[in-house]
Amino acid sequence: MTFELETAANPENLKRVVIEPVTRVEGHGKVTLLLDEDNRIHQARFHIVEFRGFEKFIQGRPYTEVPVLVQRLCGICPVSHHLAASKAMDMIIGAQLTPSAEKLRRLMHFGQVMQSHALHFFYLASPDLLFGFDSEIATRNIVGVAAAYPEIARQGVALRKYGQEVIRLTAGKRIHGTGAIPGGVNKNLTLAERDFLLKDIEQMIVWSQGAVDLIKKIYCERPEFHNGFGYYRSSFMSLVRPDGALDLYHGGLRARDEHDQDIFDHLDYGHYWDYVHEEVKPWSYMKFPFIRSRGREEGWYRVGPLARVNNCDFIPTPLAEVERRIFKAFDGGSATQATLAYHWTRMIEMLHCAEGIQDLLHDDDLLGDDLLSQGERALRGVGVIEAPRGTLIHHYRINEDEQIVRANLIVSTTHNNQAMNEAVRQVALQYLDGKELTEGLLNHIEVAIRAFDPCLSCATHAVGKMPLEVELIDAEGKEIDRLVRNSSGACGV
Repeated sequence: MTFELETAANPENLKRVVIEPVTRVEGHGKVTLLLDEDNRIHQARFHIVEFRGFEKFIQGRPYTEVPVLVQRLCGICPVSHHLAASKAMDMIIGAQLTPSAEKLRRLMHFGQVMQSHALHFFYLASPDLLFGFDSEIATRNIVGVAAAYPEIARQGVALRKYGQEVIRLTAGKRIHGTGAIPGGVNKNLTLAERDFLLKDIEQMIVWSQGAVDLIKKIYCERPEFHNGFGYYRSSFMSLVRPDGALDLYHGGLRARDEHDQDIFDHLDYGHYWDYVHEEVKPWSYMKFPFIRSRGREEGWYRVGPLARVNNCDFIPTPLAEVERRIFKAFDGGSATQATLAYHWTRMIEMLHCAEGIQDLLHDDDLLGDDLLSQGERALRGVGVIEAPRGTLIHHYRINEDEQIVRANLIVSTTHNNQAMNEAVRQVALQYLDGKELTEGLLNHIEVAIRAFDPCLSCATHAVGKMPLEVELIDAEGKEIDRLVRNSSGACGV
């Protein structure tokens, strides 16, 4: 969300401050601030500056290739794209997954969410949380964490490694595997592979519980986290199981407003477009989704760990459910809308994944060889999954030659686009407005963005004409020529 005072209509009268790139996130983005001579902020925008053309260049490809192709969107959350596309292809071939196939996919996804959450919390977010937002920049990084908190850093590395091993054994390799295929999976677990994962899972649960305790302690000691920093109220959207439980792999869509009242519940995601619409704005490659019934201004929402933990009625693993209850009750529920509460709920989910992995590893269906099914063909498929960063939608149409003719991907970070801009707005007004800008103060804005764990490379689309600026520089660094294309497509010097 952009906020603009009247004078922002004349940006030539204002100073422009740019944070580029936004650091410790996946992908490339920037923040621009427009300030007057008194450093009063008149405009703040979070820009996505890269473009990925997956929706276009997979057109014409056989549908069977799509689960492998689209995961190249990302090296951090490829399994989520792999599984969402596979679920869409299941619909196209009319498949009802066998118990072995579904449980192997669920195990793969638990590993994905676990490793991604560990990566974000320990590698990307913990330097801010442990050292402070305006601490010395030279130590505010994972190397500094390893030096000052070696055991915390070691556990973070081990938790991520374990999640990647789960992926390797279910998908074939740690990044860009091929385990899920239309109608099921192409491999099961061997007894030796299951025993290998069982060997360390109890330790992973202990360390996951420790991570929850760590963020809970940090959060409780910093009251501004839950009643000040980047705080605003919004709607939330996520998948839930038919009984209302948290479910990262499958379920119906539930959206609740800022007062915890249902907007829709147990919605069949096969017709998501009747409820969610995407708006295009000329200054970003990322779209702005909103819930149709609430309109463009009020219909934006948040997805991800904070949305899922708030929306579900319970978490179906015991330790994580205890932590969910503590989170919901904390300080009269003050954490449930707080931007930085994403970190707390992210660790609750990591604990749930560790528990879920342990439960599945004791299920003999993982060793089964009934792995594929199919039924009546369709020309459209929609797959929705809860990726680490939130609800992920893959929508495809094919022709009679089984080629992709249309694709639409609404990734988690796209759902959170308006919410991230709102967080930037709140932090800019609270911490930067009227003050002399320092690196530490500017990092406050990055902290707000990082809380969402955005995957910017996943989230980029382009519709219409995007603004473009090209400069031709000679060997001496002197500008030879310059061409600017504005958002309407008009070009000039």
